[in-house]
Amino acid sequence: MIGLPRIFPSHEPISMLSIHTIEELDDALSRPTLGVLNTLRSLTGDVLVLGAGGKMGPTLARMVRRGLDEIGHKQRRVIAVSRFSSATAASGLQQHGVETISCDLMDRAAVLALPDSPNILFMAGQKFGTSDSPELTWVMNTVVPAIVAERYSKSRIVAFSTGCVYSLVAADGPGAGEDSMLNPPGEYANSCVGRERVFTHFSKQYGTQVLLFRLCYAIDLRYGVLCDVATKVATGKPVDVSMDAVNVIWQGDANARAIQCLAHTASPPLALNVTGLDRVSIRWLAHRFGELLEREPLITGKEGDTAWLWDASCSYELFGPPSVTLDEMIAITSDWVRRDGAVLGKPTHFETTDGRY
Repeated sequence: MIGLPRIFPSHEPISMLSIHTIEELDDALSRPTLGVLNTLRSLTGDVLVLGAGGKMGPTLARMVRRGLDEIGHKQRRVIAVSRFSSATAASGLQQHGVETISCDLMDRAAVLALPDSPNILFMAGQKFGTSDSPELTWVMNTVVPAIVAERYSKSRIVAFSTGCVYSLVAADGPGAGEDSMLNPPGEYANSCVGRERVFTHFSKQYGTQVLLFRLCYAIDLRYGVLCDVATKVATGKPVDVSMDAVNVIWQGDANARAIQCLAHTASPPLALNVTGLDRVSIRWLAHRFGELLEREPLITGKEGDTAWLWDASCSYELFGPPSVTLDEMIAITSDWVRRDGAVLGKPTHFETTDGRY
């Protein structure tokens, strides 16, 4: 078993990654690992990415396509499905060999018309806006999974979930494990428990092979906890430390783990925490970014006794450590923010402790 994570990461020497443009960033996030190549060799058939139009979907779909091309399986299709309200998002995927289908996953007839595929990466869901329209969040996070689970009952499905399905745990404890109780605060997190229950129901009913991919927090230079904290430090905005600490993982490593999870589906479903082992103090992180950005961080709030923290040691045992370290993520993020790199303007609200989004 892997030991308990560090609360305050060391200032070890880092190998700086050179990422200066969005094109370079997307290339890094979609670069397949050896584990991805081996997994794709072991599987047969096409790969369907449902809900591929979000923050993470495009680079995940591109990683699958690049992986299949590298192992000489160019004939196998990679199909990204989303509403694709932006034509640019669809065309960007098409330019990299990923087929796209515009589809409303709440439309049962439209989902039935989608092509068959033995490999499903399910990414659809809703988080923000829950406080204003909780009913839409519940529909997206429970009804859509039911439609998909029935349509693809004979496929293997990696269903994206979240670490927020757990209750907040002791800030000085080991973090929530896959067998921890699912009793989270707030409608969003409870709807995510609902999503898992729906996939579990259909997995048991049809024998569908499913893995519940409990991810928190994926880091892309344009969004994520590190981007949130670094941007606040750089602009002189207060950093709230009410959520004492977080776990993070590079989005490229999260993509790779999701693809590899296609080989670890089960019925009943297997649940897997996916994040980094480093437990990152928000206060420490703000001061670290202050050093790198030469700005004095403004701290607000007081650390609580509980936090959303996760024990991801099982995923490390399956896949080994991520390819990008915490120190590298911090260095790349500070460089990106210093150069006014593009951001999505979609804060994670990691500091939220009551589950209201």
